Parts: sequence; structure tokens; C-alpha cells
Amino acid sequence: MEVLIIEDEKPAARRLARLLEVCGVSVSHMLHSVEESINWFNSHSHPDLIFLDIQLSDGLSFEIFDAVEIRSPIIFTTAYDEYALQAFKLNSIDYLLKPIDEEELQSAIEQYRKHTPSKEGLKIDFEDIRNMLVNPLEREFKKRFTAKVGQHIKIINAEDIECFYSENKGTYAATADGRNYLLDTTLEQLESELSPDTFFRVSRKFYIHINHISDIISYSNSRLKIKLNRYSEQEIIVSRERVKDFKLWLE
Repeated sequence: MEVLIIEDEKPAARRLARLLEVCGVSVSHMLHSVEESINWFNSHSHPDLIFLDIQLSDGLSFEIFDAVEIRSPIIFTTAYDEYALQAFKLNSIDYLLKPIDEEELQSAIEQYRKHTPSKEGLKIDFEDIRNMLVNPLEREFKKRFTAKVGQHIKIINAEDIECFYSENKGTYAATADGRNYLLDTTLEQLESELSPDTFFRVSRKFYIHINHISDIISYSNSRLKIKLNRYSEQEIIVSRERVKDFKLWLE
């Protein structure tokens, strides 16, 4: 199987290649920009599978598809799960959320091997995915959540939630008044419900609200530590793979 990685962060590309080797998959080539990818596709046969980052150093990777007709199955590697998830599912494209987990990577490879589409029959609506990424705020997102408190139902406004976090297989909302509420949902279900304008998933355990950040501190291994106005029960660390997207989100 010929596998291509398109990822602008070279350490992330090398880490993905190492994980793929553990899964028994060898990487044939690694590309790092839109321009380099277009040139490569124009002079090489298309691989069996592409691992593709969405945000590259010189633009969105969809610009590659404007210039070249891609005939290979694609697994996206992305931090955009908050609002792109629906488009990926509609187009039957797999995706891996950064930082990539070895077990999830193995599962994606197994799914590819079970349901390998023919290159001739591959039909992907990249425009649909592009629109989900470029125009996410046109969608409707949840403004309120509910939590059961004893025999009562508590209504929680999204703007009052400092963060969502997972703990002991439960999902909680930590509010600006210092309370934590157990919700009947999961972080994965919240992915399509939270506005990317205000919420960002900094790690597998935390979504944070931009208006409740009190400080951002440089941390070890090129990571960032987030401090919120009230919540302080656990450290909130932006993983190295998500720092670039987090900084873009802040702007």
C-alpha cells in the first residue's frame, strides 16, 4: 500500500509516519505545503491512501483539489472537529483528531482496508467540506444546556460555561459561578453543537470558552497552559499539535 502524508508541521508528519509503521504501514512520501503537493501530484501516480492536514502553511489543503483531481481515499488529520465533523460523515471520509491516538489510527487503517473504494469511483464533495470550514458561523449552535440537580432541571447558558471537561467517564460543564454540572452528553456529541467562534477543544479532555480565559502561559515541550477565571481543579494544557490552531483561533 502506497501512503502519502501531507502535513506542514514536520515533527507531526514524522510522528504520524512512526505511528503508521507500528500499524504495519510504510509511508512513501511526505509533503508539507499546497504548492509542493500540487507539483507532486502533477508528476507522480496517485497513492493508495492520503493522510491530509487541512490547514497547511500556505493555505487550506482544499486548494490542492482546485488544481488537481484527486483520485485517492483520504483520511483527514485535523483539529477542526468542532464544526467539520458533519461534513466528514456526509462524505464518508474518515478523520483523525490531533494529537493522533495510536488506537484510533489503527481503527482508521482497518476501516480503510475493509471498505477500500476504487479510485475511479471515489466521489468526494470537497466544496461541502470547505464550506463547513470556511463558513462555520452560518450554522446554528446550542445556546443553552440542561443538567439535572436533584429533582430539578438546571438551565445553563453557553456564555456562562468556562469549559466542558470529561472525568470518570462523565462530561461536565464548569460555570463562571464556580459550579460543575454533570451533563447527559459526551465531548464527542458536543463537537457539532458548540460554536467554534467561542469554544475550542484544547485537548481530549477540555473545551474552553474564549471569554473566560484569564491567562495563557508557555509550558514545556512547546505547549501552552490555560488559566480560566474560576475553574482550577485540573491543569488545562494545549497539546503541542494544537498550539498553532489554538493561536489562529484566538485571532
